[in-house]
Amino acid sequence: MFKKLLLIAMTSLLFTGCASVQMESKEASQKAKEFNKPSEGNAGLYIYRDSFVGKALKKDVWVDDKCIGETAPDVFFRTEVAGNKEHKISTESEFSPNNLSLFTEAGRNYFIRQYIKLGVFVGGAGLELMDESEGKAAVAKLEMAMPGTCSDMPAAKK
Repeated sequence: MFKKLLLIAMTSLLFTGCASVQMESKEASQKAKEFNKPSEGNAGLYIYRDSFVGKALKKDVWVDDKCIGETAPDVFFRTEVAGNKEHKISTESEFSPNNLSLFTEAGRNYFIRQYIKLGVFVGGAGLELMDESEGKAAVAKLEMAMPGTCSDMPAAKK
């Protein structure tokens, strides 16, 4: 009986409430949605969260162990990284960060979707590289969050 109650409580936490983070201006968000080429020698990263599950959760995102920000439902971040180089994109999960390795070509934009998944105690998060057209369509429906606020640092840096 206790296990059933715990499962119901955890599931309801994942599907209720709504986390929020500080947002960029509407103008900055619209500018980012123009999907312009990144600056010379760089690649653009759009990291977004559009999943229905886990609306009450915030999850940190890092690129090469640098805090990009804390995600909430229906937000995205845009950042640039050095092109023609391998990068590590990380998100916090239940027990340890989940990482995505991505080789970026200079002059291109990449779209990384963060999704929330059920966990043992709290929802975890994962990352997946998305097709450019699918990523653009998803980001066009979202708003841009302010960068630079993470609740914790990646396990690799602890």
